[in-house]
Amino acid sequence: MSNDCLFCRIAAGEIPSEIVAEGEGWLAFRDIQPQAPVHLLVIPREHVESAAELDSVPALGGELLQAVARVATQEGLHDEGFRVVTNVGERAGQSVMHLHFHVLGGRRMHWPPG
Repeated sequence: MSNDCLFCRIAAGEIPSEIVAEGEGWLAFRDIQPQAPVHLLVIPREHVESAAELDSVPALGGELLQAVARVATQEGLHDEGFRVVTNVGERAGQSVMHLHFHVLGGRRMHWPPG
């Protein structure tokens, strides 16, 4: 855990969040600034900065994507479709330097995203 990391503090229960699902190595909660009717964040409990570091923890990527599928189904997004996004680095829009997957749904998504 990194004491100055917002998502580490959420995972540790130090900062309240609306948790929708969790597993041993991950946590899913509602985004406080939703960009779609359903906007969840799926994070690892351990501090990993971004998807660029997943090669150092190879099983984690699969575990997180399984969690994404689980929470999307739980939220009723499986049949209507949903978008999964992760940003790597500040230039790509990563604002919290802790790996997280956005799960967005509940409306039509447009392409290109930005």
